[in-house]
Amino acid sequence: MLFPTGMARLAAAALGEATNGRFEIKIWNEFVEALLAGNFPDEKIRPYDPARHLAAAELLDQIRRRASHEELEKKPEVNRVGDHVHYLLPLTAGGSTDTYCFTLLVEQNEWYFRHMGGLFLRLDEVTALPTVSFPDLPESVKAWVREEIAATEQVRLFNLLDSQRGREAAFDWFRDGDGYFLAARTWVPLVPPWKAFLLYVCWEQANLRGSMVTLDELTEASARVNLASIFLHLYERTVHLKLQISHADYQRLFETVWHDRARAAGWGLEISYQGNSCVFRFRR
Repeated sequence: MLFPTGMARLAAAALGEATNGRFEIKIWNEFVEALLAGNFPDEKIRPYDPARHLAAAELLDQIRRRASHEELEKKPEVNRVGDHVHYLLPLTAGGSTDTYCFTLLVEQNEWYFRHMGGLFLRLDEVTALPTVSFPDLPESVKAWVREEIAATEQVRLFNLLDSQRGREAAFDWFRDGDGYFLAARTWVPLVPPWKAFLLYVCWEQANLRGSMVTLDELTEASARVNLASIFLHLYERTVHLKLQISHADYQRLFETVWHDRARAAGWGLEISYQGNSCVFRFRR
């Protein structure tokens, strides 16, 4: 025997890990080659939710068009969990570099694209128990996650109401102006109601929603607020929303909410857009 029994087992395990590692990198290289070639094979797409097959195909096309080919061809961090392989790879987009998780399903030595996400939790690092500490995300990222969950639920409800009650009734459901103005008056009691509303808009959007807000003007007769709304940015960056609602209806949903809030507080409102940001001009 070249090794004692225990050593032989360790050597065999190490050989198996090395072999698996090479196989998983081979899979990654094949995936990247298919991705960069364009016209990704439809039969190679198996999302977690089969209803999102089209969204997964659109996502792959976006990755091909926007991601750096040089970065995609680099060796990723490989994590195998059962019949799934998760590849972590830094990619640069919009001037910033973030780590993305590509998930492939492996069945009988064949691979299939499952999912890609820029948001994931390293809860695999939770090992020693008991613990009260769990790996977290930056506040700005958690604000995005909360708004994506809320927007997805709004769109789902809008589509349900549209199918059951009609389009106008669906939009009317989201008119929450009276309650929003009441919240402004009770949360900001030390200034006049007209002013409380405008200040509450800025506070709520900046500190609860996590959007970028600039208050440029504030008088009894007029006000101007610049809003880089996460809600608006979501439509461009979240594939599944594009498949569930048109851009026109998504924008109208946004405007329905804000026009009704302004009405309840006694303001007229004009909204102009600058890309995925907007300017609110309030007048009385």
